[in-house]
Amino acid sequence: MGRVGTDAGGTKGDLPDRSSREWCDEALTRLDAGRPESALEAARRAAELDPVAEWPQRLISLAHERLGRDADAVPAAERAVDLAGGSWPARLRLAGALRRVPGRWREAAGHAALARKFAPERAGPQVMLGDLALLRGEHGAAERAYRAALAIDPADPQARVNLALALLRFDPPRPHHDPAWPVDPRETGRARRALEVWSRQVRLLVAVATIVIAGAALLLDWGAQARLCGFAVLVLLVPLTVRQARRVGLWPYAGAMLGRDPWLGASVASAALSALAFAGWLLLGSVHVLPASLDPVWAGLAGISVLGWPALTALRALAEAWRGHPLRALAETERAGKTSREAGRETSRETERMAEREAERVAGRVATRNAGVALWLVLGRTWSVLVALLAVALAVRPGLAVAAVVLPYPLVRGYLRARRRGDRWLAAATGLVVLAAGAGAAGGLLGSAWAWRAGMGALAAAAVVFVARALHAWWRGGPGPWRSSLLMCDLPMGAEPSVALDSEVRRTFSYARSIVLAYGDAYGPRVAGAVASVTSSGELRLIAETEAWQAIEDDPRVAVFASDPLQRRFWVEVRGIALADSDVMRVTPKQVLVGEFPGRHQRR
Repeated sequence: MGRVGTDAGGTKGDLPDRSSREWCDEALTRLDAGRPESALEAARRAAELDPVAEWPQRLISLAHERLGRDADAVPAAERAVDLAGGSWPARLRLAGALRRVPGRWREAAGHAALARKFAPERAGPQVMLGDLALLRGEHGAAERAYRAALAIDPADPQARVNLALALLRFDPPRPHHDPAWPVDPRETGRARRALEVWSRQVRLLVAVATIVIAGAALLLDWGAQARLCGFAVLVLLVPLTVRQARRVGLWPYAGAMLGRDPWLGASVASAALSALAFAGWLLLGSVHVLPASLDPVWAGLAGISVLGWPALTALRALAEAWRGHPLRALAETERAGKTSREAGRETSRETERMAEREAERVAGRVATRNAGVALWLVLGRTWSVLVALLAVALAVRPGLAVAAVVLPYPLVRGYLRARRRGDRWLAAATGLVVLAAGAGAAGGLLGSAWAWRAGMGALAAAAVVFVARALHAWWRGGPGPWRSSLLMCDLPMGAEPSVALDSEVRRTFSYARSIVLAYGDAYGPRVAGAVASVTSSGELRLIAETEAWQAIEDDPRVAVFASDPLQRRFWVEVRGIALADSDVMRVTPKQVLVGEFPGRHQRR
């Protein structure tokens, strides 16, 4: 029937810009090998040899991004879009570059949406839309995008790993910052630090002052002097607050920051509440004869001042353990860890096979790390339910503790499936929780005091193991058993080779007497005549009827058909994306098909 050219382009031997594409292949190989500086040099060489090709520009952008030069990655990506506006990899590359630039998140989402419109059969645009939603904390939208990507390509490793993050209700690195804001995240970061420092200083001063004043009054009988020192602490809070307020700077965004990061808002509110409780405690303590009815209020205010901080910390740990769906996330990370592209799967380029293998290795490492965090979250849930169940059983009915024997099942099943046996801390904590469940059930069934002690002791030991694991991670600067250790899978996007028109295809369009344009509208497929020419960058420029212009606004996917009048036996079909450009229609190729008409030349 002929040959088919796909998104990967043709072979090197039949391309007019062979040297440029070979340099692009080399740049992609170096990127996959972790040599971005060398890849940048190769991509620039390719761009010098073919200035109107958009693939080298995308590779230049990718190399800059790998080198951490986010600002330098944008111009090359924009240049690629200018050269081939209908190229879905170019739109995807520009979306990936813009998402790292402050205030340009909406532009990135717009280009990703165009990439999805241009190539609905590809998973990459859906993954990019999911990543953009996940960075903004829109977990529902991210989950829908990742599932759409997996419906297209069930083996996509990035979609699988990041879907697990969406199920875990992943917090982005800057949860207080909206990437759509036209403000540098470093500025909102400084504002966040000022608010955190203020709340930390206020809570610490108030807690220490409360303990010191109570100790001085009860042990040394220095109540009046201690209360004066307490009022001095209140006065000290005023310049401290003014100083940190000046450092905030971005007060118009402060309210939105507190809303986006609920724990930051809770910390600030807790500091303000602690200061008010401390002031009320001092005022009530100044009354010479305090009514007995106000004694609980006075003691409660002192408790808020001293215990507010640890209580908020414990509440946060419990809330984070119960947030999201870790068991479902574990199932997704397990699939991502085991998923590999089909062995021996043929692609048209060796560089694509190398890129796939590298993507699988990176995604596997990220999936393994995230699975460990998810297991710690499941362990925290199991531990908290066991504590509540055994406490209720001791207080109400010991027989209820028998139900504890089934509680560790999801934890053990997830642990065995995730194969996290290399984490000795997690293994020890899991074993202690299982022991606590078994001992508690035995205590409720047999009424053995030793079984109860063993169960409660195992629960306490599991908490100690968690604290020790957290301190070990903090001391060594490694990932800890908490949500902030979760990682997004961020693989390079937009490196796919562009489709080239070889000399035979160019000659066919140059000498064809009739060009046929096929497009779709609300009434179905349409066919119309057109006049076409081929640009030096490999795009088709068409002049077509008005109805076609109106249709491509809704669906820009078209096919252009031409035959060779010189040989009268070859036909060419270019499938691509059509965009309006002044008074002509630009068609960026996605796929090229060349065939042969049947005739006497085929007889034997």
